[in-house]
Amino acid sequence: MSKQQVVTPLYSIDPKNDKKKRNKKEKKKWSLKKKCLIFGGSTFIVAISCFLFLFYGPWAGFRNFWITSAMTTMSHQYLATWFYSDETIQEVLEANKIIEVGEVSDPDLIKFRKYNGNMLIFKNKYEKEILTKDPGNDLYKVINVRGQGYHGFLVAIYDPSKISIATTQYLGKRGEAITDVAKRENAVIAMNAGGFYDPDWNSNGALPHGTVIKDGKIVSDYQDANMGGGFIGFTKDNKLVLGKMTKEEALKVGYRDAIEFGPFLIVNGKSSFIKGNGGWGIAPRTAIGQRKDGIVLFLVINGRIPSSIGADMVDLTEIMENYGAYNAANLDGGSSSELVINNKIINTPVAGGKNGLRDMSTFWIVKE
Repeated sequence: MSKQQVVTPLYSIDPKNDKKKRNKKEKKKWSLKKKCLIFGGSTFIVAISCFLFLFYGPWAGFRNFWITSAMTTMSHQYLATWFYSDETIQEVLEANKIIEVGEVSDPDLIKFRKYNGNMLIFKNKYEKEILTKDPGNDLYKVINVRGQGYHGFLVAIYDPSKISIATTQYLGKRGEAITDVAKRENAVIAMNAGGFYDPDWNSNGALPHGTVIKDGKIVSDYQDANMGGGFIGFTKDNKLVLGKMTKEEALKVGYRDAIEFGPFLIVNGKSSFIKGNGGWGIAPRTAIGQRKDGIVLFLVINGRIPSSIGADMVDLTEIMENYGAYNAANLDGGSSSELVINNKIINTPVAGGKNGLRDMSTFWIVKE
């Protein structure tokens, strides 16, 4: 009789045990889903809480920034009106505004001065930066400026007779990129100047806002009810004059090159009174000024990028005060803020077009 061979299996399956294991796995999977749902729900609640705190909480800083930044644009005011009532918006705008000096610049107060290159004593570090020229460059100097939340460039131009207005060669039809204008005009420096008709934030820059004077003659005169500000320009004596006046009065003043914009930051050495952030929010900025000694200041501040959120009217005024501006005014900012030197884009434009540039209508240029 042969012995029956018994084979022992490597493992055995117990249906009851296997069912328990499957149930445990299913429970574990459900637990993971639950965790994801709980995490997602918690994140959503935290996000909503942060949103509500920023927009409607006791701290007014963010609310002021949001409303003033939105309401100073022509096409993005809905960013404020979506979240706030008209009463709240008016309340914020009233608490954040700029009250300009009610004067016209007196050109007789600007006294041109040539400095000795061996000058050793300066009033402060800003004076030293301005008056210490780069070797071999008597035309201009670029100075980096930094503050809380912003970075930009100040250009000191030592001979204001080299500054003039340039316009798109297609006035009334379309604007031009600043790089094209600089190349065509053989400009060493080019900076954006006045605003332009831009109802959908995507216009072609054809129509400058207000009156534009070039070489002592009016070359454009498009009036918009929403446009504010006053004349910003240089007389035939190369002095920057700021003033709220009619175009007829502007011609009598003797402007050789001028645009209309604002607000004015400093007039005759007196700074505007600024409540809150000035009502213009925080954004890329452009400004122009002239010191009492005749040196002109071009200022462009980067904005809407991680390294530089932008500047408000307080920042612009402080920078101009620090560097000795006797008259200074805000120019078109936001996605229009652009600075080109020797055909190179110096700042970081944020318009989204080629190289971040917009087609615009007016520019301040400096020629050799």
